[in-house]
Amino acid sequence: MAAFDEMTLSDGTIRSAYADLAQWLSTAPKELLTHRRNEAELLFRRIGITFAVYGDKDGAERLIPFDIIPRILAAQEWNTLKSGLEQRVRALNMYIKDVYGKREVVRAGVVPEDLIFNNPAFRPEMAGQSVPHDVYVHIAGIDIVRVDADTFYVLEDNARTPSGVSYMLENREVTMRLFPEVVARHRIAPVENYTDELLATLRSIAPRSASRDPVVVLLTPGMYNSAYYEHSFLADRLGIEIVEGRDLFVRDEIVYMRTTEGPRRVDVIYRRIDDDFLDPLAFRPDSALGVPGLMTAYRAGNVTLTNAVGTGVADDKAVYSYMPDIVRFFLGEEPILQNVPTHRCREPEALAYVLDNLESLVVKEVSGSGGYGMLIGPHASKAEIADFRAKLKAHPFGYIAQPTLALSTCPCYVEEGIAPRHVDLRPFVLTGSDKVRIVPGGLTRVALKQGSLVVNSSQGGGTKDTWVLDR
Repeated sequence: MAAFDEMTLSDGTIRSAYADLAQWLSTAPKELLTHRRNEAELLFRRIGITFAVYGDKDGAERLIPFDIIPRILAAQEWNTLKSGLEQRVRALNMYIKDVYGKREVVRAGVVPEDLIFNNPAFRPEMAGQSVPHDVYVHIAGIDIVRVDADTFYVLEDNARTPSGVSYMLENREVTMRLFPEVVARHRIAPVENYTDELLATLRSIAPRSASRDPVVVLLTPGMYNSAYYEHSFLADRLGIEIVEGRDLFVRDEIVYMRTTEGPRRVDVIYRRIDDDFLDPLAFRPDSALGVPGLMTAYRAGNVTLTNAVGTGVADDKAVYSYMPDIVRFFLGEEPILQNVPTHRCREPEALAYVLDNLESLVVKEVSGSGGYGMLIGPHASKAEIADFRAKLKAHPFGYIAQPTLALSTCPCYVEEGIAPRHVDLRPFVLTGSDKVRIVPGGLTRVALKQGSLVVNSSQGGGTKDTWVLDR
């Protein structure tokens, strides 16, 4: 099946959202585009936007490739996405609250009990634990793919510590710097207010015992973390302190930050550390990254952790397959955004189908991420398919399978010139005690290798600026 081209109709007509950009591209010489691409790479190197790939034998930090041609969404397309994202995140929050509370979703037979209790991200310490303002997922990254003019699918829900927003912001800045003449032709909804919206969200979820001006910090594992650039970038843009575990301590169930002027109470921690490492007294005792006693302060309601502990129970790929039913159960509404059709290998009939059709399916580990631990049947060798067949038979509960989607394409500037490449989109949804905030667009990730469907940066993917037309 041919992929949906987001810029050009099958008869060669340019879609209206891309009309001005297509006209400019038709007259821009290749030398100019190459020069701008080189300028963009130089800018990113100077800024220091890098990431590390765990397991890379060289241990070198890399630039995420940046494609200079923006992706464009019409206002009406974005409005549909926005409504669907708000609905989905509301349901995610209600589901997590229920999982750690009354578990009505289990009693009603909507989600199997073992998917909760056997989930490695389930935290029994959170059972019966209330969180400030009943918000668990304050920052969500919902991965979206498009297959035709009207159909957007949710590919994945990231409800723990979604990353990538710094690239969204830097991509826009670089695009505006390199292509002012193109930007001037469009009315583009801004994204630079994301950090203002994030700070407002974080302050809104402070414990009720906090002062009128709550203290917010960003907790990082440290400079050797693969996403440390983003941690420092966001702390700087938010105007808050970036701290490591050793910079905080707990006394009388209250978290304090060490400062040159003495201890200062902390009300909200935007943590970029996994649950396991947050508190050596509650989770992994060998963790040197967390804060001893942090969970005691959290349970007492004296500090807010963003996102809440245990949110991973909602973002594995098996639970994902139940999200349409979860939306209906908690909201009494039909999902605005649909899932990719998904086969649960835990079910005998589905497993039999998957084993018979491995060559045409995408098979994913339930707890996998980053493009690892998956099989793309049409692009796999016979040996890889045989290996996955054995894995499925041995441990079917650990996998789901989906059809190989013809992800939509956008024009990209690659070595051979302007060519289509497959893309996805990660919008960032902020949920505070007062409202839901979503800046228009998000992070578009692009599979820069010809024919590839894997957009993850760790697998050779890149990013591009995402424009939502503000009209």
